[in-house]
Amino acid sequence: MEIMWQVEAASVRDVQERLPRAPAYTTVMTTLDRLFKKGFVNRVRRGRAFLYSAAHSRAEIEAEVAAGLLTGFLDEAGRARPLLSNLVDAVAEKDGGLLDELDELIRQKRRSAGRPIRKDGA
Repeated sequence: MEIMWQVEAASVRDVQERLPRAPAYTTVMTTLDRLFKKGFVNRVRRGRAFLYSAAHSRAEIEAEVAAGLLTGFLDEAGRARPLLSNLVDAVAEKDGGLLDELDELIRQKRRSAGRPIRKDGA
């Protein structure tokens, strides 16, 4: 996907040539076909070959993967608290301003959901 995000469109040969250790043409072709079938890339026929392009931006895919992981963790009882605790710890270690952003996002979500903001600030 990294290559697909770097180019507007690429053939199998183009992708193969951009890889650091070029695998077999058929390996690249199979991989691109699988990415197409899963909706990660688009393709259009140009002569006898296909040109592939990213169907989604990196940010869109990262958001989808993160949402899927979080949903999986939050679906099982008892798994949410450790996940949330680790998230808050990681955010706090990374950047104090990010922790403030997280707090504001929580407040906005509570307001938009019509839930009152608690007196303790949460």
